[in-house]
Amino acid sequence: MADHDVRPGIEADMGDGDAWPEIRRKVAAADIVLISTPTWVGHMSSVAQRVVERLNAEQSETDDEGRPGMFGKVGVVAVVGNEDGAHKITADLFQSLNDIGFTIPAQGGTYWNGEAMKGGDYQDLDETPEAVASTNATLVRNAVHLAEVLGKQQYPAS
Repeated sequence: MADHDVRPGIEADMGDGDAWPEIRRKVAAADIVLISTPTWVGHMSSVAQRVVERLNAEQSETDDEGRPGMFGKVGVVAVVGNEDGAHKITADLFQSLNDIGFTIPAQGGTYWNGEAMKGGDYQDLDETPEAVASTNATLVRNAVHLAEVLGKQQYPAS
């Protein structure tokens, strides 16, 4: 998202030059959507917040049966950083994704936080810590399973 001109706002298209409509098409075509964010001062990045704001427009979009457009899609979260805040960020993103219509699988969040007030980036690790690798694998298994279930049997229409 940081590499695209995604305008602020809560509409599906914020006008000329807005990159969101093409990204939105990819989200609509996906079975599983991952929002990954660094931890900035204990909060999600402004880029992740922008994604949530733009996804907010989906609450008014419905399919042919009247279900919200994101129903039947799985939402998962990954958080990295070198400070505390991963649980709060995950909770905030889960609630936002759920409000928009995504379904959250069991253990659908993963995170890595380095030691507080120290340098270090997840991408610079020599290897993924075993606890993180195990959590990542569980997230993937559960998200794929849930997407397969929802693909076979969608939520009922109102």
